[in-house]
Amino acid sequence: MRTTVDIPDQLYRKLKSKAAMEGSTVKQIIVGLVSRELQASQSGTRVPFPLIRGKAKRKLRITNEEIDQILFG
Repeated sequence: MRTTVDIPDQLYRKLKSKAAMEGSTVKQIIVGLVSRELQASQSGTRVPFPLIRGKAKRKLRITNEEIDQILFG
């Protein structure tokens, strides 16, 4: 099935570069990632939160934009 997905330019350039370095295609990488994500979500494996338990009960306040910045620079 054919679909359209809007990917930010900078992210797409990184994806295309990764595909070229691996001798793959952007399509192969995206299909592989989606497939793995769906398999993981169907396995029912859940991660308990919080991952690291501390002595004090504190909350980390972080936005989605800050998470993206940490993960993708």
